[in-house]
Amino acid sequence: MEAIATKIIKAIEKYATRNINLMEVCGTHTMSIAKSGIRSMMPKNLKLLSGPGCPVCVTSQETIDYAIALSQEQNVIITTFGDMVRVPGTRDSLETFSPTIVYSPLDALTVAAENPEKDVVFIGVGFETTSPTIAATVMAAEQKKIGNFYLLPAFKLIPPALDFIASSSRINVQGFILPGHVSTIIGSKPYEFLADKYRLPGCVTGFEPIDILQGILVLVKQVVEGSSSITIEYERVVKPEGNKKALEILYRVFEVCDARWRGIGMIRASGLRLSTAFGRYDVRKKYKIDVAESVEPKGCICGRVLLGLNMPFECALFKNECTPLTPVGPCMVSSEGSCAAYYKYGNRKQ
Repeated sequence: MEAIATKIIKAIEKYATRNINLMEVCGTHTMSIAKSGIRSMMPKNLKLLSGPGCPVCVTSQETIDYAIALSQEQNVIITTFGDMVRVPGTRDSLETFSPTIVYSPLDALTVAAENPEKDVVFIGVGFETTSPTIAATVMAAEQKKIGNFYLLPAFKLIPPALDFIASSSRINVQGFILPGHVSTIIGSKPYEFLADKYRLPGCVTGFEPIDILQGILVLVKQVVEGSSSITIEYERVVKPEGNKKALEILYRVFEVCDARWRGIGMIRASGLRLSTAFGRYDVRKKYKIDVAESVEPKGCICGRVLLGLNMPFECALFKNECTPLTPVGPCMVSSEGSCAAYYKYGNRKQ
């Protein structure tokens, strides 16, 4: 394996004859790259930037503040994945109000069935990877007639965010390491606009270091040769058409809407909301809570880190006020956050 990696790295060095910026668009890729020391193996003129691939990190401050306010309602039980618990809101975090941590949205449905006198709310944070399972959970609630289960939708879609990045004059990216998990659901076809519209290559890769290195090599070759196409290195899992059954379930329960991303703002058609047929499961329709103005933490540059405009260590708070034990921004909280990856592994060399 080491010999294969060395061979790929030498090929990357051979082809990287100019300055190239590649962006990985998956938090798991960010962690794998940091853990294996891939950045330190690259030639100096090749930079790997972290993009908005952490669903917790891109969740808007307004959504977090609403969830915190909702958790203080006497008749409500908040359920959530663990990553959301310690994300700072404007004035507090969910951790203060002891939410119920679950490992699957179906666990939240079980909590609702066991507590019929309470309204049980699941915070729906995630990309196309997790949203189909949450859609299936809503369908299960409908089938089992569990009327006290609700959802706080905060889902995001990856292709519109890539469109935003590709069209931005601020962000200097020549190619994308495309997310493996998301692509198992949506396939590779939704990324083809990158090549067709922007002449930018993309490669869907797996998460082993060899997978990522091979994807980098594919992209570097295309950038240097002036070609652009969307390729799949992760062929053992990802198909161009994606998972049709998962997509069918997803769009039976949800419909596309505009969504606000931390550090970016509103991106058109980049989120999911409950469709009319399942609208009654949207907790915002029942609890119309007035939340004070949301303000992002002073000095935190998570938004710029999510766009690849800054590295985590360029933040004045990094490793000072902001650590995994005392996080200021979400990029230090999430297990997929860039700041957490840099804090844990630094510029690791192997």
